[in-house]
Amino acid sequence: MNADRSALVRNGTIASVAMFIVFVIAWEWGPGLLGIPPYIVPPLSATWNEFLRMWSVTGLPFHTGITAFEVLVGFLLGSLLGALIGYLLGMSPTAEFALSPYILALQIAPKIAFAPLFILWMGFTIYPKILVAILIVFFPVMVNVLTAVRNVDPDLINLARSFKATRSQIFWKIEFPASLPPLFAGLRIGSTLAVIGVVVGELVGGNSGLGYLLSFGEGQGNTAMVFVTIIMLTIVGGVAYLLVILLEMRVLHYMPRRAAGGI
Repeated sequence: MNADRSALVRNGTIASVAMFIVFVIAWEWGPGLLGIPPYIVPPLSATWNEFLRMWSVTGLPFHTGITAFEVLVGFLLGSLLGALIGYLLGMSPTAEFALSPYILALQIAPKIAFAPLFILWMGFTIYPKILVAILIVFFPVMVNVLTAVRNVDPDLINLARSFKATRSQIFWKIEFPASLPPLFAGLRIGSTLAVIGVVVGELVGGNSGLGYLLSFGEGQGNTAMVFVTIIMLTIVGGVAYLLVILLEMRVLHYMPRRAAGGI
């Protein structure tokens, strides 16, 4: 079993590295061979030079840090709120019946539409971006938790009640452990959606962050700058996703490795 897994990891790593090398070669020389002008698709070398310029002149580390902070705070608060509401609705059918229409209406409303409103209320600060991220992260986490709690085997709950288990004991011993895998599935989704929420807020009204650089590069017609910003946003989202996977593997260590840590 270990030998098979080692071979799988080795072959997957080799294939991934080979695909990356092909991608780099195609990016550097492909546009020129296809006659695509640099202002449409800049080659990798031009993008790298722009990255170095932005790092030293444009304040790329500062803007990346701002966006990463907003993503982290928005993700944590949105996940916490989504999990709490999910557990509340899952344990209380009355609360689910009363609150579901309002939560559904909030989800149906386009999140991008809230960004200008938040900026009107709070100005060009980090708070509107964080609020948009919270709204986007909240729903997938809440739905996953709610579904998991509602799908717990009722025979297990009845058995626990027959042994005089309290409501608190039923939650912590049965419902909460059963909800952890779906909860982390929602957290994986939320970690990537948080980046989208923050960027939307920065694009609508930001004077800092990677979304601001993205808008600035588009306004200047600097395609290489846009490429660099997109890459940095991808890195931020990838790191957030990786942190969720590492936490999942630590919390759900009792599950098979592929189920606990696979993509």
